[in-house]
Amino acid sequence: MKILYLFLILLMPSVSALAQAGLLKGRLTAGSEPLAYGSVTITGTTIGTTANEKGYYQLQNIAPGSYEVSFSAIGYLPEKARVTIVKQQATILNGNLKENYSKLNEVVITGVSRATELRRNPVPIAVMTKKEMNENVNNNIIDAIVKGVPGVSAVTTGPNISKPFIRGLGYNRVLTLYDGIRQEGQQWGDEHGIEIDQYGIGRAEVIKGPASLTYGSDAIAGVINLIPAVPNGADSVLKGDYVADYHTNNGMVGTSLGLAYKNKDWQYTFRATAKAAHDYRDKIDGLVYNTGFREYNLSGMARVDKKWGYSQIAATIYDNRQEIPDGSRDSLTRRFTRQVKELAADNIKNRPPVSNDDLNSYAIAPLHQRIQHYRIYTHNQVKLGNGSLDGTIGLQQSTRREYNHPTLAQQAGLYVVLNTLNYDLKYNLPTFAGIESTVGINGMYQANRSKAATDFPIPDYNLFDAGAFIFAKKSFGKLDLSGGLRYDNRHISWNDFYVGPNAANGFEQQVKLPDTAGAHLQFPAFKHVYKGISGSLGLTYNVNERLLLKANIGRGYRAPNITEIGSNGLDPGAHIVYLGDRSFNPEFSLQEDLGVIAYLKDADFIAEFFNNQIDNYIYQAKLTDAAGNPVIIVPGNSTYQYQQSRARLYGAEFTVNLHPQKLKWLAFNNSIAYVTGINQNQQLIQKSNGTAKYLPFIPPLHLRSEIKITLQQAYGAFSKIWFKTEADAYATQNRFYALDNTETATPGYTLINIGAGTTIKRKSEKTFCEVFLQVDNLFDTAYQSNLNRLKYFEYYTASPNGRLGIYNIGRNVSFKVIFPF
Repeated sequence: MKILYLFLILLMPSVSALAQAGLLKGRLTAGSEPLAYGSVTITGTTIGTTANEKGYYQLQNIAPGSYEVSFSAIGYLPEKARVTIVKQQATILNGNLKENYSKLNEVVITGVSRATELRRNPVPIAVMTKKEMNENVNNNIIDAIVKGVPGVSAVTTGPNISKPFIRGLGYNRVLTLYDGIRQEGQQWGDEHGIEIDQYGIGRAEVIKGPASLTYGSDAIAGVINLIPAVPNGADSVLKGDYVADYHTNNGMVGTSLGLAYKNKDWQYTFRATAKAAHDYRDKIDGLVYNTGFREYNLSGMARVDKKWGYSQIAATIYDNRQEIPDGSRDSLTRRFTRQVKELAADNIKNRPPVSNDDLNSYAIAPLHQRIQHYRIYTHNQVKLGNGSLDGTIGLQQSTRREYNHPTLAQQAGLYVVLNTLNYDLKYNLPTFAGIESTVGINGMYQANRSKAATDFPIPDYNLFDAGAFIFAKKSFGKLDLSGGLRYDNRHISWNDFYVGPNAANGFEQQVKLPDTAGAHLQFPAFKHVYKGISGSLGLTYNVNERLLLKANIGRGYRAPNITEIGSNGLDPGAHIVYLGDRSFNPEFSLQEDLGVIAYLKDADFIAEFFNNQIDNYIYQAKLTDAAGNPVIIVPGNSTYQYQQSRARLYGAEFTVNLHPQKLKWLAFNNSIAYVTGINQNQQLIQKSNGTAKYLPFIPPLHLRSEIKITLQQAYGAFSKIWFKTEADAYATQNRFYALDNTETATPGYTLINIGAGTTIKRKSEKTFCEVFLQVDNLFDTAYQSNLNRLKYFEYYTASPNGRLGIYNIGRNVSFKVIFPF
């Protein structure tokens, strides 16, 4: 009894303290949106909690007094506030956090042997999130990346065809990946895009600089890795989204349904997308004939995660019918005309005009191309102690048909089928003495075959590619050092390829041995092995959590592609006869990169400088005769011959983003990108009186500035309300490859774009839909990008309005709604 009495006496002060304790509660938000699962702690104590899914929190049994409370959440800037706790009372303190624009702590998977924090990667790399891509509404995913990543541009052939360029280099020098699998189609062609569903991408990682160490040939300029979206959700609950997208300029209608399901260790995703558009409009040309398209996509994935690792299998189907513009029109009225006769009987001056009904029709014109791409692949990882073995195998088929015969619409002018087997095997060794290292081998096997066509720009060929690499990295306090070496070996070959007359349709056909009577040898047999050594060495120095320095030197390697060494014929969709050179050597680049990155409290500053020296640089140039006149092999089509020389590219990108913490509603983002490309073929420069001084297709100085205002409170069902205005300015490009009028000067222009968006909530606070409204080229400016291929689609040397070629798209209002469920 005495013991019990003593216990009660000791307990009384504690009970008394609890009786006088106070309560702290409130809600965490980001703007007007609840912030789920954020952390709330009282500085200097062990008292803390996590907010629930609606942002509410509560801390009990706090002794009366004055405290500092800290609010934090991943992806947001932390915030602190003073509060006074009163005995036996509930004190309310809400926290409103601002999004953290710093991406230094993000984990990237592109260009590295294993997942690595962005701040520890010395190679210049940029990340675009799903949110950022949604806010950059465009006709295709590459245009969204161009808006979001300084130093990235695109060669275009209408709204749906964009080929990425990084720091002035494109085509087979930029490696496009889908979920880590290299995209293999007909990358050398101008007149089609990258064959990926824009609505299914959840993240894009962009390497700006040589990535040959990890990927081998074709990554000499950089890599764009488009990573599919995988929605998170609770077990045994079907999740997904439905996207509706409409653009006024070309009437583009896009619709996409995505589904995701998770059951313990297994997860599944599926997406179906359809897009259709008629001809686009610009201020000078009106509706531009034969720029419509119709596209379908299907994709699916299944993945299992276990203690031993994971296994994933996925597949995609892409089917696009894309019209082929040729720019023909009446010389006086400038109305577009259509080809109705074959080349021998065709007279450009007597072609009939295109009707308004055809210009506004969603029906695909008889003269068009059809691109189909099929892909199935598997990613696998097996954990081996403290290391892991990663393996990837992918199968792809790219089928490309171009219908260019007006008198026989079902006869393909070009019909090629490219089959590719991709493989990648790497072993991530256990960390030893603080060194993380990886050894691996990857490459591909390809077989390209022409089918029932009439034009044969490239031969049937086989290609086998293999490369082995070793990569290592180690940290020395604030310094991270990484690098590696790689050896590549590419075999490419083809047999004699004969072409002869086809009596059935009056065109030409492939003729196979032994019966080659009356045929000519268009592609003599060829066999060659290209070899290359590449590597990189780089460092990052973390001055502190907010400031770091990066430096990297990389040697890139690229074997010549099939059109550069083997082409000898008309590519109908490009309206160009390409002539290759089988004596070309591989390209080798040596690039130095230097970066300074500062993510401060109220601003971000990024400065990236590069210098790239390329040996054996390959480029196209118009072919002329001894008198300087263009060589015409196929009437109505230009002739280009590939050249090779030394080249140098140098430039910089600067980013300044202002996001003052005291003005949580304001973000002011700015970037500048500059690159100069110099042709170092001194003999040609002197012979051409300087017209060959610069490299072709180099983007001009590009400035982008955006002001974004995000309202900090909700208005009924509307939350996350934001508005933005941006100026997209391109300087005059007077530094171009002018020899034989391959390129011409391009005047500068500035486009003003505006946008807005909001999230509409149900009464339960669950999201009903996200709404995005955007107006591009608000003032309907008439302009021609120097990377717009349609600029050179012109049959005459003069026009009544003084304008030649086709202009870029005019004002476009786009409206997109995403319904999550």
